Amino acid sequence: MTQADGYLLDNRQSEAAQRFDAFASLFDPTTFRHLEALGLGAGRRCWEVGAGGTSVVSWLAEKVGPTGQVVATDIDTSLLAAAAHAPVEVRTHDVGAEEPPGEGFDLVHARLVLVHVPDRERALRSMIKALRPGGHLLIEDADPALQPLTCPYEYGPEQQLANRLRQGFRKLLAERGADLSYGRKLPRLLREAGLHQVEADACFPVASPACTALETATVRQIRDRLVTAGLATDEDIDRHLANVATGTMDLATAPMISAWGRKA
Repeated sequence: MTQADGYLLDNRQSEAAQRFDAFASLFDPTTFRHLEALGLGAGRRCWEVGAGGTSVVSWLAEKVGPTGQVVATDIDTSLLAAAAHAPVEVRTHDVGAEEPPGEGFDLVHARLVLVHVPDRERALRSMIKALRPGGHLLIEDADPALQPLTCPYEYGPEQQLANRLRQGFRKLLAERGADLSYGRKLPRLLREAGLHQVEADACFPVASPACTALETATVRQIRDRLVTAGLATDEDIDRHLANVATGTMDLATAPMISAWGRKA
């Protein structure tokens, strides 16, 4: 996706770093567990697609060591500056529109990326093309349609408001080409693309300080879009943020489905 496409969650907005920190707290343990299981080690070459923040990139760099390589790409690399030193190479790159930044990678990984990419098929082909024979692809993406609520237990007006705003967020995502049921499709897509030993699982955070931080940053980031689209008022958003700030709401994220496979 190019900047002109109006990406809803722009890395240049002030809340972006807060969202990436929350994603790291929520999902890094799951991501790192999968990467470890795929045999990542010293000297390996990795492509981190749509890196966004630095937590996964820095972890990969430590694992591959000085003899390895981590190519970290994104359409906006403004938050990757701290990781831009050997063995990490940072590149501005659109996975849905450009050729891969090299081939022969031992590992290609993307987290919470493809659901937002308009040409997901091309992006997936590009990532598989970049793998060496025997290399592994790990795709981790959300499935907001699988669990569409901020508050799965809707027992009061605070939860009802939260879920109404989440519906507005999903509408904005869909209007920009996001596939809100993409996560569940990953195992089939990897098999159909010719990968072997395909498996998948899911991570579904239900309540944690990171869920609260993510909700606050996301709502602030899309506030103007919600109001402009007539999906919420400023009063709705102020009330919701105040409710979240009490720390008494059980806020969930969309399930993140991890799927992986090996190139023949």
